[in-house]
Amino acid sequence: MHHITTSKLDFDIISEIISKNKKLVLSDEAKTNIVRCREYLDKKMAAQKEPIYGINTGFGSLCDIVIPNQDLEKLQRNLVMSHACGTGDEVPQEVVKLMLLLKIQAFSYGKSGVQLQTVERLVDFFNHDILPVVYQLGSLGASGDLSPLAHMSLPLLGLGEVVYQGKKQDAAAVLKQLNLQPIQLKSKEGLALLNGTQFMSAYGVWCLLNTKKISIAADVIGAISLDAFDGRMDPLKLHIHTIRPHKGQLQTATNMLKLLEGSEIIKRKKEHVQDPYSFRCIPQVHGASKDAIAYAENVFLIEINSVTDNPTVFPDEDEIISGGNFHGQPLALALDFLAIALAELGSISERRTYQLISGTRGLPSFLVATPGLNSGFMIPQYTAASIVSQNKQLCSPASIDSIVSSNGQEDHVSMGANAATKCYKVVENLQRILAIELLNASQALEFRRPLKSSPIIEKIISDYRKHIPFIDADKIMYTEIEKSVQFLKQSKFDI
Repeated sequence: MHHITTSKLDFDIISEIISKNKKLVLSDEAKTNIVRCREYLDKKMAAQKEPIYGINTGFGSLCDIVIPNQDLEKLQRNLVMSHACGTGDEVPQEVVKLMLLLKIQAFSYGKSGVQLQTVERLVDFFNHDILPVVYQLGSLGASGDLSPLAHMSLPLLGLGEVVYQGKKQDAAAVLKQLNLQPIQLKSKEGLALLNGTQFMSAYGVWCLLNTKKISIAADVIGAISLDAFDGRMDPLKLHIHTIRPHKGQLQTATNMLKLLEGSEIIKRKKEHVQDPYSFRCIPQVHGASKDAIAYAENVFLIEINSVTDNPTVFPDEDEIISGGNFHGQPLALALDFLAIALAELGSISERRTYQLISGTRGLPSFLVATPGLNSGFMIPQYTAASIVSQNKQLCSPASIDSIVSSNGQEDHVSMGANAATKCYKVVENLQRILAIELLNASQALEFRRPLKSSPIIEKIISDYRKHIPFIDADKIMYTEIEKSVQFLKQSKFDI
């Protein structure tokens, strides 16, 4: 059980909640915050004569149209229905679950004016794995993630669709099955649900949770490739890196030294004076990506512990402020940067794969004993190159674009939602590129026998061989690539 409080979420906490399928419960502190804010808003509305944006006005460029009190609940219902304009592929269920978690956390601070029962219904959805069907396309990343959050919110009203018990179903039927009544939204609630950055944030959190593991895997696989290529240890020595002490660079060099400690291959006399950059510069390239990942992590840690809907309600200050915390610019920039950093890990990985199959350093061409009759590992490199190229295309920054919407009222948007879905694809692609490098590196290492690599690497290769055998002659390779991808996803590399 995880208690939702105003204390900060972090990636370890989120990982534990998701991996252990923990249930959520609102703390007494969170309940007090939510109820107090709602009561303040109700009292304010009873005494307020001037219009307040989104509470008794229209939305966007319709902000100057005042809505009669008797229509305020209908206004919020109409808002959710009219904004559910998503299209394209469905958002992966693990990302939707993160959206629910992050929206609940944002509401716990008591600045959004929602009813307690609305937040508790979101908790019900999370705990019962009632996952709204949300679509990837539709958010501009400002005014919040309006369209995807509308799809997330429809089932609260008994509208739209959810995935429940492995099936896509009408939300109304699932609510009825669980004896849950649809929520009747009060003033401001629809806007609180739709304004916010939880679509971008959920994608970013998913990417970063996976990236932490992938970054370590890149070092591990790079070390296996370096040894299989009969590479040199000199570029890893720490006194080289202490005179250019970027944190990620130092960490990568330290990781590589640990991984290769005790290798018979790495310490033998080398005939070559230098290695290609894809091997020699692993600390510099992997390290720069580590530093970029750390930057993105910091941005998202702030975001997921923030209030990002609008207008924002401040009971203590007796103010309701229409601001711009929903604008996704911090996330859009960080997601673009993260995608670039991850794409570079893939780019240098593919170059190492290319070197391994090139027929140099005593390795046979394409890593088979009888090249010609066998094409061997020729075409997996093509596949890696194709994916690397796609990643480059995906790294065209979304954050530099903006298209005016809402009759000019919303005249600058972040496009952070597109940055988020692109980054997700880059993460998936990077897993595949690294899996192909591991397939090649493990094959190349066998041609160094009877010499052994380090104990850490030999243990990894032993585990790998339980799933993917050494390849003597041509065979269907796509199955081996997929098994390598699954091995990478399921492995936890400890350095």
